[in-house]
Amino acid sequence: MSDRRTKIFAFIREFIREKGYAPTVGEIQKACQVSSKSLVNYHLEALEREGHIRRDAGVTRGIELIGLGRRGWPVPVLGTIAAGEPIPVPTEDTWHIVAEEMVEVPADMLPRNVQAFALRVRGKSMIDAFVDDGDIVVMEAVAAAENGQMVAAWLSDRQEATLKKIYYEPDRIRLQPANQRMKPIYVNPDDIEVQGRVVAVLRKVK
Repeated sequence: MSDRRTKIFAFIREFIREKGYAPTVGEIQKACQVSSKSLVNYHLEALEREGHIRRDAGVTRGIELIGLGRRGWPVPVLGTIAAGEPIPVPTEDTWHIVAEEMVEVPADMLPRNVQAFALRVRGKSMIDAFVDDGDIVVMEAVAAAENGQMVAAWLSDRQEATLKKIYYEPDRIRLQPANQRMKPIYVNPDDIEVQGRVVAVLRKVK
């Protein structure tokens, strides 16, 4: 490997060892003082051809070292689902700005090429769906969902976000809690914005 490529590979290796997830192209560019992201990508493609790394082009931190395998994917925790503002889905440039922390999601729980973020759950409206207060839900960032899927929805008329199962009915949308003590929420289709659907749930066992 060239000196520059050796430096990039060493940085990736140490970054993964310290943090448990791979650096972004931007982080590699800054740490290794490379003039452009396209030049970083050139060296990463060469490292992959030479058998040192494996890349998933559709994932922001989709670099893994050959021989180490992939334990999980790093996902940013953006806040609480009961928060009173729309959920800000991160980009590569805003990853560390909006994220409260990072959680590692086991690789077999998160489909590949999924733009994912996580939220802490406040309340027990989804307890019968095995989502309890304090759990972390891992969301795929999507703008639409199918009947019965659990979604994070922004309700513009109420100025609040909620975690519910979504059902499409004539002239309205029903947001159904999974708790027999709670009633569904009915909203006008123009007053709701789906911001993600649940793909995994993380819980700490006390």
